[in-house]
Amino acid sequence: MQSSPQEINPILGTAMAGGFYAGRINIDGQAYALIVAPKAEGEHADTIWHSKAIDGALSYCDGLANTQTLAEAGSKLAQWARDLRTGGFDDWYLPSQDELEICYRNLKPTTEANYCWARSGINLSALDPTRPYTPDFPVQTSADPFRESGAEAFDPVWYWSSTRHASAAESAWGQYFSHGSQNYDHRYDELRARAVRRLPI
Repeated sequence: MQSSPQEINPILGTAMAGGFYAGRINIDGQAYALIVAPKAEGEHADTIWHSKAIDGALSYCDGLANTQTLAEAGSKLAQWARDLRTGGFDDWYLPSQDELEICYRNLKPTTEANYCWARSGINLSALDPTRPYTPDFPVQTSADPFRESGAEAFDPVWYWSSTRHASAAESAWGQYFSHGSQNYDHRYDELRARAVRRLPI
């Protein structure tokens, strides 16, 4: 079943616009539907963030802008995302920290208790803005393909965002898809990445 971004409440995990609907985000006052790429083509395993430190890619919400900055600086991961052609679209990019959090919150693969330390789960860019995780919320997604071991499921491992750590140029933010921890990793660490695109709504 295909949904369109014009629908008021598309079902999370539903096929949409070349990928799967993951939720809504606010970027500079504009609401967007966030679309996750199909796993077979749109996921990159065991890759570094970038081979050198950069000044930009600091947006918590605008993954497209971050990815463009990274690609122009020579990041192979960002170039992979920008070169991705799948689902009939060519505007894929690496999700920002807040976009990646939306993917975890709405498409959580596991039944693990959520990480409840510091600010994990606070997302001021989400529509509606969200509060910290509790042990029991968010719950495992009801979208069968995104449940653990499903064809589209995020693996219960760390995924890169496109957001650089603001005070540590050698590091970037990631999200752990087993229990939702958000933390920064050294840019040479090898994590997974999943491309996304967005549609204005």
